[in-house]
Amino acid sequence: MLYQFYETQRALLSPFSEFAAATSKLYSHPMSPFAQAPGAQRLAAGFDLMHRLTKEYEKPEFEITSVKVGGSEVAVQELVAMERPFCRLLRFKRYTDDAKLLSTMRAQPTVLVVAPLSGHHSTLLRDTVRTLLQDHKVYITDWVDARMVPMEHGPFHLDDYVHYVQDFIREIGPEVNVISVCQPTVPVLAAVSLLASAGEATPRTMVMMGGPIDARKSPTAVNNLAMNKSHSWFEHNVIYRVPQNYPGAGRAVYPGFLQHSGFVAMNPDRHLSSHYDYFLDLVRGDDDSAEAHREFYDEYNAVLDMPAEYYLDTIKTVFQDFALVNGTWRVGGELVRPQDIETTALLTVEGELDDISGAGQTHAAHDLCTGIAATRQFRYDVVGAGHYGIFSGRRWREKAYPVIRDFIAAHQDAPAGAAAPRKAARKPAARRATARA
Repeated sequence: MLYQFYETQRALLSPFSEFAAATSKLYSHPMSPFAQAPGAQRLAAGFDLMHRLTKEYEKPEFEITSVKVGGSEVAVQELVAMERPFCRLLRFKRYTDDAKLLSTMRAQPTVLVVAPLSGHHSTLLRDTVRTLLQDHKVYITDWVDARMVPMEHGPFHLDDYVHYVQDFIREIGPEVNVISVCQPTVPVLAAVSLLASAGEATPRTMVMMGGPIDARKSPTAVNNLAMNKSHSWFEHNVIYRVPQNYPGAGRAVYPGFLQHSGFVAMNPDRHLSSHYDYFLDLVRGDDDSAEAHREFYDEYNAVLDMPAEYYLDTIKTVFQDFALVNGTWRVGGELVRPQDIETTALLTVEGELDDISGAGQTHAAHDLCTGIAATRQFRYDVVGAGHYGIFSGRRWREKAYPVIRDFIAAHQDAPAGAAAPRKAARKPAARRATARA
């Protein structure tokens, strides 16, 4: 019922949002006589802010059409490499007429970025992809808004997420290097573990960034909510059916608008201050600052619905049963055994100021991957970075990325593959990554 009420409210606000946008232009367009009226700038700024607070935010585009490789600009085309009901595997293919540069690009490592299915679209990792394209061939998981998936495609569980990742790794090939950001660190580790246990080829490297491998360590507000509420509480309080005006009508989901409310509730003062600053920037005519605000909130406010089965599975498996670290997690009846991974090098990355995944939660992967030699395990802490800072922005580009780039490059000659599971496993101590892994 709440979802239907939200849709009704959105429909009612839509004409007011458009009116606010038109009125803002009326008081700001240089050819409009109203723009010369006293207080016109403040009126235009107020109506512009009203428009942005009431408008609907659609999924943004990656808009990556070119990147610099070796100092030269090359064209980039976004392609669909593989498509499943709940996810598309995208490839960002680079093009150049320079034969020498083309040879260089073909020899560069292949990276699969596993984006989180936790509210925002995969375009949140736009900066991650753009930076990686300088030195890598890049694929990314593009998760589909559950309200757009017809009921005929069935449910989507956490196990399905793991199987999707396995299929994408197989599709790309054993030369792939996997980077998981936030929530996917857990299912990615499970996917690679199951490949290793089955004797299949595993990725050359795994880079795990800001994820809840062991949510018991330094629990944050997000962790505490998941751990302190019962599984049935989530089922009865945040799960709703998609209304009839979407292809996925009738599907049980954790709605995007509820997730967005939770995001804002974590730092309400910061968002209030940001919107007030935007109003002042418009009044002052600071177009650059105003555009930066728009770009951020166009992405931040665009959210998707998560399949209810997947969300509830994640709450129980990751944040309540801690099944991965307790060694009790089974996917499709198969026990997840990270200790079976041997040939894949491991790098974990955490942000010093991360308020989503607390200190030590991601580095906990080293305690589980005991089959990987100590010389192939690294950990890195991004000083001064919050959760988003480890994969986007200046600290990502200047601190985290060089470490990840060098780590991947240093492990491209190692044979890809997986060993059979062992009864006993050693427990190497992970060492800290330097500027060149």
